[in-house]
Amino acid sequence: MNDRKAQLKAMSRLLDIMDELRKSCPWDKEQTFESLRKLTIEETFELADAITESNSNDIKEELGDILLHIVFYSKLGSEINSFDFADVANGICEKLIYRHPHIYGDTKVVDAEDVLENWEALKLKEKKDKKVLEGVPKSLPALIKANRIQEKVKGVGFDWDKKEQVWDKVEEELEELKVEMKLENNLKKTEAEFGDLLFSMINAARLYGIDPEMALERTNKKFTKRFNFLEKKTISKGRSLHDMSLEEMNKIWEEAKLMDN
Repeated sequence: MNDRKAQLKAMSRLLDIMDELRKSCPWDKEQTFESLRKLTIEETFELADAITESNSNDIKEELGDILLHIVFYSKLGSEINSFDFADVANGICEKLIYRHPHIYGDTKVVDAEDVLENWEALKLKEKKDKKVLEGVPKSLPALIKANRIQEKVKGVGFDWDKKEQVWDKVEEELEELKVEMKLENNLKKTEAEFGDLLFSMINAARLYGIDPEMALERTNKKFTKRFNFLEKKTISKGRSLHDMSLEEMNKIWEEAKLMDN
C-alpha cells in the first residue's frame, strides 16, 4: 500500500493513458479548460458526498476522478506550451516547502493554529499588493465562502479575543432580526439581518472547531432520514401525509428520532 515505486508507476501509467486518450478518443480530443470546468466542480461535490458518508471505496474512486482532471488540465497546458504535470507538481512542492517554515526552516510554532496563521501571512507576503480576501473564490457556495472569509481575516488578527465573545454578537444579530420581522415592511432589510445572523453563527462554528458545512449537511441527512421514515410509515398505514394532522406526523417523527440512537 505504501510502495513508492508502485505509486510512481501508477502515476506514469495514468499520464501515458491521458496522452493516448487525447490523441485517439474523439471526446477527449474535444475537451478544453472551459468544458472540463463544470465536470470538475461536479466531481468535487461527489468527493464531498463520499467523505460525508465515510465511504472509503467511494472516496478512493472520486479521488481518482479528480486526479484524472488534474492530469487532463496539465495535458491541455502542455499542448499550448504553458505548463505540464511536472510544473503543477513542482509548483505545489515549492509552495508547501515555503509555507511550512516550521518544518523546512527555523520558524517555531506551538500548535495547528500557529501554522494556519503563518500560512495566511506567507500567502499575503508572496504578493504584496494582494488583499486579504482576494484568495476567496467568488463562486464558492455562500456558507463555505463565509467560513473562508472568517478564516482569512483571522490570519491577520481580526478575530475575537475570546471565543465566548461571539455569543454576544449572535444574540445581538438575533434581536435585530426579530425587530425587522415584527415590522414586516422591508424584506430586503429582514434578509440582510438574517444573513448577519447566519454569518455570526458560522463564525461561532469556526471558533468552536466545527465545520459549518459538514454540520449542516449531517443535519440535512438526519432530517431526510427521519422524514423518509415518517413517509414510509404513513404509506404503510394506507394513508397520505396530506391527510394527516401535524400532531399525527409529530408522533411518528418522535419514533423516527428514536431510530437515530
